[in-house]
Amino acid sequence: MSETSTIGPNDAEAQTVSAVAIRFAGDSGDGMQVAGTRFTEASAIFGNDLATFPNFPSEIRAPAGTLPGVSSFQVQIADRDILTAGDHPDVLVAMNPAALKANLPDLAPAGTIIVNTDAFVERNLAKAGYETSPLTDGSLDAFRLLEVPMETLTKEAVKDTGLKGRGVLRCKNFFALGLMAWMFDRPNDPTLDWIDQKFGKDEAVRSGNELAFKAGYNLGETTEMFRNTFEVKPAALPPGTYTNVTGNQSLAWGLIAAGQAAKLPLFYASYPITPASDILHELSKHRSFGVRTYQAEDEIAAAGAAVGASFAGQLGVTGTSGPGLALKSETISLALMAELPMLVVDVQRGGPSTGLPTKTEQSDLLMAMYGRHGESPLPVISVSSPSDAFETTIEAARIALKYMTPVLLMSDGYIATSAEPWLLPDVSQLPDISVSFATASNGESDEFLPFLRDPETLARPWAVPGTAGLEHRLGGLEKEDMTGNVSYGPLNHEKMTILREEKIAGIAADIPEIEIDTDADADLLVLGWGSSFGAITAGVRRVRANGSKVARVHLRYLNPFPRNLEEILRRYPKVLIPELNQGQLWRLIRAEYLIDAISYPKVQGQPFKAVEIESKIMEVLES
Repeated sequence: MSETSTIGPNDAEAQTVSAVAIRFAGDSGDGMQVAGTRFTEASAIFGNDLATFPNFPSEIRAPAGTLPGVSSFQVQIADRDILTAGDHPDVLVAMNPAALKANLPDLAPAGTIIVNTDAFVERNLAKAGYETSPLTDGSLDAFRLLEVPMETLTKEAVKDTGLKGRGVLRCKNFFALGLMAWMFDRPNDPTLDWIDQKFGKDEAVRSGNELAFKAGYNLGETTEMFRNTFEVKPAALPPGTYTNVTGNQSLAWGLIAAGQAAKLPLFYASYPITPASDILHELSKHRSFGVRTYQAEDEIAAAGAAVGASFAGQLGVTGTSGPGLALKSETISLALMAELPMLVVDVQRGGPSTGLPTKTEQSDLLMAMYGRHGESPLPVISVSSPSDAFETTIEAARIALKYMTPVLLMSDGYIATSAEPWLLPDVSQLPDISVSFATASNGESDEFLPFLRDPETLARPWAVPGTAGLEHRLGGLEKEDMTGNVSYGPLNHEKMTILREEKIAGIAADIPEIEIDTDADADLLVLGWGSSFGAITAGVRRVRANGSKVARVHLRYLNPFPRNLEEILRRYPKVLIPELNQGQLWRLIRAEYLIDAISYPKVQGQPFKAVEIESKIMEVLES
């Protein structure tokens, strides 16, 4: 079954559809992210299940009217459980020729195109690489084309507001949004309330956006151009209170909850970097929960501040994306050597170097595993969806605090910026992950031994600086066993290296075994991690709907692996590993278990589509 239901040129006057994917596209200054987000919020309030995919240029202001400058926002709304923003949009709103050209190849067959005809002038057509206008040359005959002079109608709608020049045309995204609200029967109040809240201090701007939105809505209602409306009924979701949440929001809230569950102040230090910056923005709003945020002058300083916070007895966290993780590596090694609990959040993006700052990738796994000098294993945990980020973040904090170790928490750009409905948890049911600080000497003759380990976890005690009688030294030099004194002894170094390694390996006994989603007699296991969860799960569902049998496992814990992973892998003759990289988990699986798995890499800066997973599964099954 497809994740979307195509809306084509021969539909009835009014139609109920199970799911529909809509893409807003225009220049990066056209407000497509705002329009898409507002449509998403209205749909969430209406009760649809949904998933989004924002896609925008890396440049702050790319050249207007050009293909590199196109920004888009895709949202799929449904009356059932869905997992992706849709393989192909059913409806494309194109604000200029470049937006049409860049996004037309993705449009579903017989899909609907709504174009801003005012932008289809010779100059803009040339910028987009059109020799003739696609509105008149027949190249769009296979689609349902609806032509709207959005700029002209927006100017007419806001003419009495006092807005001038570019301020007038900045309202056209709300005109497009109003039209789509009418076409898909979205509630208007959430958008109008947001406009009041966002622009209430500037009456002209507030009034202009409101009038443009209403003009778009009324155009659909009063003209014969738009003969069709479409209804997507609310989804039958489990009862409870929901909110629409992005991955960065959910992760930030998970950090706040972890601080509360640990009964520790939360200290978050970072340097602004796309796509991780919104975690800092969100956390800075919540000082009432004991959150302290620090925007450092660079990545290294941010990591150092987080180490200092952990040394001082707080839940120290630093966040970044790929290039910043590389810069933080020495300081992470310091936290490892000092055996301090700290979270390192890596919101992965396309690399290497500056790479693709606004595009997604899963290419930091090997750096997370091995990107430090010396023998330096650390726990690595991955987030699989925006809503999953909350629970996974708390789990990462639990491991860091219980085992006195830095933990790498892996998200990515797709998870960070996409959104989905999230059932708010009962905060009274948060796990107790509190720890006890050392308060008394633990050695003979009233001596404090900072590296005398817990026999079960191999964690050392956590002594807050200033505690009388517990003075001790920490640093990057090798420690003598138990005393923590600087030691260059070869046997001691080997012992401490093995102890640190055994501590991390022992975490496997403290994490859940894998739950496998499998068909009886399946010959193929699809193994994934991170943001590929939605596409893999949807692809597996489609294959099963066609009568094929397949198993699926998705990893949260990447180091150490769950203790039953090898046993599960060996059940199946074939193992397929899709990844948004060149096969990093695939290499780890082959190295650890000597299993001849099949790699399915993708490094295009775009997430997997369910149809890609479906096609690859069928290819492997048929081979």
